[in-house]
Amino acid sequence: MNNNGMMEKEEIFSKVLRAGRRTYFFDVRATKADDYYLTITESKKFTNDDGSYHYKKHKIYIYKEDFSEFKEILAEMTDYIIREKGDEVISERHQKDFKKEYDVSSNGTTNEEVTSSTDSFTDIDFDDI
Repeated sequence: MNNNGMMEKEEIFSKVLRAGRRTYFFDVRATKADDYYLTITESKKFTNDDGSYHYKKHKIYIYKEDFSEFKEILAEMTDYIIREKGDEVISERHQKDFKKEYDVSSNGTTNEEVTSSTDSFTDIDFDDI
């Protein structure tokens, strides 16, 4: 049972997409009238300072009467992104090498200089402790 005292609807058909820290759950569920609808849940893992972790979830419900327009808009938006920015993933993690050459901190040092001064630190995985 969920917090509202209502039983969670049983999944009829499910698929999972794991994407790094995020996991997407696509679930077909049944209404009380035994019609089907889709839920898409994004679950994101967050690690606390003490090493424990928790998940934040966001869920959307898509009903059959909205499928056609939803698919059209999703296709239009994804096509636009690929057309404008290409297939290559551009993120902070992927731009570190690019940014460190050009970013200058408030004290006048470049990120490259700051990175060089921290290269002697050991990367510790707390699962090993």
